Amino acid sequence: MRIYVVINTVGIILRYVALIMLLPVIFALFYKEYSSILPFLTGFLVSLGLGGLFSLNKASEKDIDTINKAEALATAFFSWVLFALVCSIPYLFYNLGVVNSLFEAVSGVSTTGATIINDFSLYPKTFFFYRSMTQWFGGMGIIVLFIAILPKFSVAGRQMFFAESPNPVEEKVTPRIRHTASWLWAIYVGLTVLQIIILKFAGLDFFHSICTSFSTVGAGGFSPNADSTIGYGSNFITVIIMIFAFLAGTNFIILYKFFIQGKFKAPFKSEEFLTYLSVVLILGGLISLSLCLNSGYTPKDGIIAGLFQTISVMTSTGFASVDFAAWDFSSKLLLFMAMFVSASAISACGGLKITRWIFVFKYIKRELNKIMHPNGVYPIRLEGGVVNSETAQQIMAFVVFYFALFGITAFITGFIEQNSTIAVVGSISMLGNIGPGFGALGPMESFDSLHTATKFVFMFNMLIGRLELIPFLAILHKDLWAIKKG
Repeated sequence: MRIYVVINTVGIILRYVALIMLLPVIFALFYKEYSSILPFLTGFLVSLGLGGLFSLNKASEKDIDTINKAEALATAFFSWVLFALVCSIPYLFYNLGVVNSLFEAVSGVSTTGATIINDFSLYPKTFFFYRSMTQWFGGMGIIVLFIAILPKFSVAGRQMFFAESPNPVEEKVTPRIRHTASWLWAIYVGLTVLQIIILKFAGLDFFHSICTSFSTVGAGGFSPNADSTIGYGSNFITVIIMIFAFLAGTNFIILYKFFIQGKFKAPFKSEEFLTYLSVVLILGGLISLSLCLNSGYTPKDGIIAGLFQTISVMTSTGFASVDFAAWDFSSKLLLFMAMFVSASAISACGGLKITRWIFVFKYIKRELNKIMHPNGVYPIRLEGGVVNSETAQQIMAFVVFYFALFGITAFITGFIEQNSTIAVVGSISMLGNIGPGFGALGPMESFDSLHTATKFVFMFNMLIGRLELIPFLAILHKDLWAIKKG
């Protein structure tokens, strides 16, 4: 690996991250919250300074154009770690402390939505705008953004795109990956603007509309409201958020085909989308039924709450339309299942992804068939294409590592907290970038009371979950660090 190329590429990204840090400054000026300017100017200067420092040993355009898979994976990993560190700086000015500032930042950029905030009245509007903004940029991915806008990443973009957004079925909507990234971000921005307008029409002011839309389309769940979606007291607003959260969990390539190319049958020809929709309806329906039978919900309220929380958890959005931690056991058990399912690949959501689950079930079916008919040939197909043996091994390895990491971190957390609910629910919720869970981690609770060690374990899970394990596993391999000179 050419370390100087990785360092230089990370430096380029950090210099542009600095520009992102100026957006809350504009927001603070608009709302005349002048005391909120310094935190974000400091973040801007630190990011710009680090970017400049990392770019001292400049890599040539040819070096960046020839970036390989290992270098792309390392770039993705270190870009996200440093992005989180830079984003933690403004929180220090709001007296959150070092660990809590880092936790809130990691939760934001990874679109997890787990917060350490206890009293929302202590902070200005700019603070909440910033929290939601970090989730919005984290949702589609900073590397995908810079591939879309920076010409120097036009050639290396393919390796970097799939390093940040690995997909079992490698798809792109245009021949050039830069154009693909541009279209994905165009759809992402379009959905965000549309939701802002609709929420404004539904009765929310501009501040709540933009923060809620950033956190919905970014599949993050940070809300400027202490009671999340509950605080709006409107089924209409709840349904709007639910629809856009569902879209945020849909494969954006499907959305491109539907909205841009006019292929209105595309979603219904996609195995991934049909499975995603089916699981939402089945799980949401079962939860709704359970709420009506066991918790005294009316059919209307049961359906809205059941579908909303199923979509919110599956897409890793993490909003709460009700305090689901207070549900009956059966409803919570069904919702807990949704934490393991996830939504689509190439979406804003975290987790294992529906496509991998489809593959796992097909793999099991194939192995059963081979037991009965040893000489038979049973290719596994995803989205109409045959999955080759290398991809199949990578998917199975990913699934095994995912559950192994869940088990290990649950054990460590349980040992620290001496609480099985925090251990099990917290670990899968952080790894799946979901956010709130049950018990002490419920949607009306704060993560502030957790042990410092637990916060670091959860931060690890959040980042690894957002990066989908692959870049992290890659940097652990000794071959990645075989230094290659220019």
